[in-house]
Formats: sequence, structure tokens, C-alpha cells
Amino acid sequence: MQNISYFHVMNEEPEYLIALGNLSDSEKAELQSLMPIKEFSKGTLLLREGEVARDAYFVLSGCIRSYYLREGEDITTAFYTENESCASLNSFNNQVPANHFLECIEACKVIVLNYEKEKEIIQKYPAMESMCRISVESDFGKSQEALAYYLTQNPEERYLTLLNQRPELFQRIPQYQLASYLGVKPESLSRLKKRLAEKAKKNPN
Repeated sequence: MQNISYFHVMNEEPEYLIALGNLSDSEKAELQSLMPIKEFSKGTLLLREGEVARDAYFVLSGCIRSYYLREGEDITTAFYTENESCASLNSFNNQVPANHFLECIEACKVIVLNYEKEKEIIQKYPAMESMCRISVESDFGKSQEALAYYLTQNPEERYLTLLNQRPELFQRIPQYQLASYLGVKPESLSRLKKRLAEKAKKNPN
């Protein structure tokens, strides 16, 4: 299971508790104890290359970055922010070593789903399995769309797509990480931004 995006905090109570129907206070407490909320400081590595992913996460606040290291170069592949789920799918599902890193690039508050506890949760609350499946299918579709954008667009088009879809990232993410995500060098991103700014001045409408 990669994503658990049915998690959503409303008045400090995750929506999955509401979706499961009428639960007693003790059942809610038990379920929340199986999926605790944890806080991690900026710079924390939630997963390292070569480690087996034991946990999946849902971001309540902050930002998590997924990246690879290839020949000493840092290659960013995803950013996960509020109300998004995050995990290493292959590593978590198959309990094999991960080939990438997950890093908190801001202080993060997350819901944590442990691999072993997931089975216990689904056994006791069968409705969770269907919710997981629906969530994964939805997020897989989004991942396919993002990959298609990356493969079919040039750097300027990727930049504009990201600016349109996730403008908040430009205020939160270091430029070198954005450049890596867009598939360009930081200096190329600077030139791209300057060129687009000049174009906007010439064509204000």
C-alpha cells in the first residue's frame, strides 16, 4: 500500500474514523493508537536507500521529498505536502530494500501506518481494505498523469504546469530541488524564470 489519502484531519479526528461508521470511543482510541500521529524535524530521513520501508505516511503539515542518488547527484522525483500520502510502494508492499530516500524538508506532522499494524487494522476493520484500494487507484492515476507530463513536456512547459497545479511549492522548496524535479540545472531554472518574467512584462494580459 503506497497511499492512504482517505486520511484527512477534521477537528483533529481523521475522516477514516467517520467513514467507518459508528465506532465507540474505545474503538476510535484503539484505531488511532494503531495509526499514531508523529512529528519529525526538518532534515529527518524517514527512509534511506537500502532500507526496508516499515511505515507509510499521510502528511498533516510540512513537506516530504522523494529523491534518488545517482553518481553523487541528487534527483528529486516527488514532493508530498498537506493531505497527501507518501510511501515507498515497492519496498513497503514487498518488504524489500528501497532504492530511494524520503526526507522531511520542513518540520512535518504525519499519520503513520506501520506494515505489521496494517494487517491488524484490516482484519478488525474490513472496510479499511476497500478504502485503501480506492485511494491507491486514485493516486496511481495521478502519478501516471505526472509522469506523462514529465515525458511529453519541455522544461518550460513542466515549469508552467507545476506553477499552475502546485504554486505553493515555489514558496516552500529550495530552487535546486525544484530544478532537479523539473529535470534542469539550477542555473537553467534561473534563466527560465527570468525569460518567463520578461515575457510576462511584454504581454501583461
